[in-house]
Amino acid sequence: MDSTTTTTIFPTSSVPQPTSERPPLRVIIVGAGLGGCAAALAMHHAGFAVRIFDRVRQFQRLGDSLGLGENALLLLDRARKLNEVLVLLRIGYRLLTTTGARGKCRWAPALRERLVGIGNKSPLMQIRRWQDGKVLVQQELMDMAGFIGHRGDYHKEFLRAVREKGVEITMGKTVVEYDEFRPAVKMESGETFEADVVVAADGIKSLARELVLGLDDKPKSSGYACFRAFFKGSHLKEDPMCREFVTKECVNVWIGNDVHLVQNTLRDGEEFNWILTHKDTADIKESWFQPGDMDEVRKIMQTCDPRIAAAVNKTKECLDWKICYRDPIPTWVSKSHKVVLLGDSCHPHLPTSAQGASQATESAAVLAECLKLAGPGDVPLATRTYEKLRFARVRQSQRNGENLRDRWHNVLKDVAEGIEVDPEDVKIKNRWLYDFDAEADTQNRWNQVSSTVRKELNEGRIKPLFSQEQRD
Repeated sequence: MDSTTTTTIFPTSSVPQPTSERPPLRVIIVGAGLGGCAAALAMHHAGFAVRIFDRVRQFQRLGDSLGLGENALLLLDRARKLNEVLVLLRIGYRLLTTTGARGKCRWAPALRERLVGIGNKSPLMQIRRWQDGKVLVQQELMDMAGFIGHRGDYHKEFLRAVREKGVEITMGKTVVEYDEFRPAVKMESGETFEADVVVAADGIKSLARELVLGLDDKPKSSGYACFRAFFKGSHLKEDPMCREFVTKECVNVWIGNDVHLVQNTLRDGEEFNWILTHKDTADIKESWFQPGDMDEVRKIMQTCDPRIAAAVNKTKECLDWKICYRDPIPTWVSKSHKVVLLGDSCHPHLPTSAQGASQATESAAVLAECLKLAGPGDVPLATRTYEKLRFARVRQSQRNGENLRDRWHNVLKDVAEGIEVDPEDVKIKNRWLYDFDAEADTQNRWNQVSSTVRKELNEGRIKPLFSQEQRD
């Protein structure tokens, strides 16, 4: 970094009162998306001084449907009792029993209730055959993604919770350079900000990821893209062909050969969302803002169930989102051990995983817990233990989404007319992910994993998260 730049420290108002003479650990978070906000809440809860930077000047209500699972929500508030949860959910969904202390109030108790209120209240979801809408299997909605709501609404509440904690979010600051040894971040404006650890939660196009890898790592096409639309559902109520999808909150999935469509209705039919995943080999443009071609959408929908096709065909405009992925990377931590990746910057998920935000929240919990257990003087031990604790579970979650997409897109190819599909071949199998307490797991495994990491640090040889043979 240029030595002429101005170095700025944390403002006094953003630093918690230390419980001892030692000042709190200073944490810079790059990116104020869902993962960055979750990291801020976890770090603040651990007693650290936190500051967030984001390049945008003002957040908009972007995106559409997004799921939050119980594995993420339980980290926000452990004090809620079973009967309170059942009343809140209105669906008879059981609160999962996990290891760890549930009696403590955690990061942001009020946030959990607000997030649950945003999510779809339908108790069930239907997975249907593409051409005629025949129900192949019906599942509890919780099996899919937990609570499915609008990403922008969830993001708004996460931002609100962070600000309620007094954590400063500085908007309009673009990071152009990382100094991994100080560590510090340099802004486009020339300002430099120092901390004890830098958390890069800046998405799939992360600049810090290139620093960690030491090379220019471009995203790859998955071979698929999504046409997506989110709009008011009122005009659909006038059409008897598709009216059933906006009379109440509901979720339906239509699966076919190399294609599937997810429909999500929120706010008692006031808002309607569809996401059409299809084969695509066009150039990668990772943006929510690339206009979609409705003529192409209608062409794909010609063979689909006429009821949902009627709703899609009434859509005025949509977005075209290329589904990108990145190969797993052998480390999430810089060579200095002081810049660490979190969320999509190191473990992006396909939409079919329905776990991207939840896994980012888990990672935030684990990283904060590791920093707390290691102590302020041993950031390297914390960050290296964090990546080892997280990698295997995150990889399983990613594979879960890949497996589901492949099953949905292939299950009907070799099924003769009149032959019933095995429900197990089309079911969403995410429930195993929910019965997990990321903080408790970190506490339980800390001694074993951190001792391995300490030995690697002492020897100066950090073992990669996987070998080349284990990549897939």
